[in-house]
Amino acid sequence: MSQVDTTNPAVEPVEAFTKLEQNGAALMPLRKAGLARFSESGYPTLRDEDWRFTNVKPIDELPFRPTIDPLGQGIGQDQLGNVTFGQLGADRLVFVDGHFNAALSQIGDQPSGVTVTHLTSGLAGFERELGSLSGGDDNPFVALNDAFFTDGALIRIGDNQCLAKPVHLLFVTTASGDGEAAHIRNWIVAGANTQGTIIESHLSLGQAATVTNVVTESRIGDGANIEHIKFQDQSNRAFHLASLHSELGRDAQYTFHSIALGARLSRNNLRMRLARPGIECVLNGLYMLRGQQLADHHMIVEHAAPHCDSHEYFNGILDDQSRGVFHGRILVQPGAQKTDAKQTNKNLLLSDDATANTKPQLEIYADDVKCTHGATIGEMDDDAIFYLRTRGLDPSTARRMLLHGFAGEIVERIRHDAVREELDALVWGRLEAVHKFD
Repeated sequence: MSQVDTTNPAVEPVEAFTKLEQNGAALMPLRKAGLARFSESGYPTLRDEDWRFTNVKPIDELPFRPTIDPLGQGIGQDQLGNVTFGQLGADRLVFVDGHFNAALSQIGDQPSGVTVTHLTSGLAGFERELGSLSGGDDNPFVALNDAFFTDGALIRIGDNQCLAKPVHLLFVTTASGDGEAAHIRNWIVAGANTQGTIIESHLSLGQAATVTNVVTESRIGDGANIEHIKFQDQSNRAFHLASLHSELGRDAQYTFHSIALGARLSRNNLRMRLARPGIECVLNGLYMLRGQQLADHHMIVEHAAPHCDSHEYFNGILDDQSRGVFHGRILVQPGAQKTDAKQTNKNLLLSDDATANTKPQLEIYADDVKCTHGATIGEMDDDAIFYLRTRGLDPSTARRMLLHGFAGEIVERIRHDAVREELDALVWGRLEAVHKFD
């Protein structure tokens, strides 16, 4: 058993940590510090301001089973044949229950200076870099990830290089038992004047109450242009916790899209630091929920340099007893003059029992800025339906068009044509399949 002290009953000393101790001494300071932080804090509760609308007690009640050893490595290509983006021309890294699966992965030739691999194969020499961006985050799930992560993606794009093709990171849970938790760590470095598209998918092959806990750190260099698309469509019993920490360089362009359709509970923590002048950062998200699903997007965009733009657009479509949570904070530091920041959250309620909690915030310590924020929560617009009916459409078709347009506002911002088209068809098909328009 591990000798690490755990004073909080949320964490018991586990054999899993002993296995991790044996696997890599260089990571032990990070792992021990993470376990110590989580042992002290435990899981967040509704008393924590950042979590007051998102109750993670159902996770606390699950058995504590980090998937330190591979569980579902026997799955074959036939089980992944119809996955979203499965036919896309891309380098594909497949992880099953938090472990890299070489047989299912397809990695082609990339330019010299570009590395696309899994973390544990290329970790040597930069172990101390892990946690350099996420280390200041007091999120208990980041601490838990520090302690128990098994593997993840490693992407390095050298200065003045471009990805030859998109990189698709496919994370699959086999869901064989309640409480099985895959802790995933991704490290992305894009050098100066680089370009590329990164696609991240999270899917389930079973229906157990599993946990996915992913931490991604990314350094985006001067003049880089990176698009990161995340698609989460796990089972309605799964729990999905994710944190993205990015530091952006001078004149960088970084776009992150979050499409959240699955999981019983999903939480995306987005932390962007605009550290040099001339940056343009776009955070763009769509959550479509039904049943008792909950999706929470919690973001902080820190403007730490002048002449930077940030734009956040998040739309939610909520049915049945589902809930959408949005917390957006734009922080403009002293000296970050000429900031242009916009933040919008719109929620469409299709049921009297659906709920949206939204909290856009501006915190400004500079005086020459343009900052706006807004939020809406409402039902489908009767005036818009009436307008479409006066143009000859029946009520059902009018509602379809409005719903598709509402989701399309988000999807159409995806720059990669093939990804955008596939997601548009998937979102429209899902809306048609699960929502009544009459």
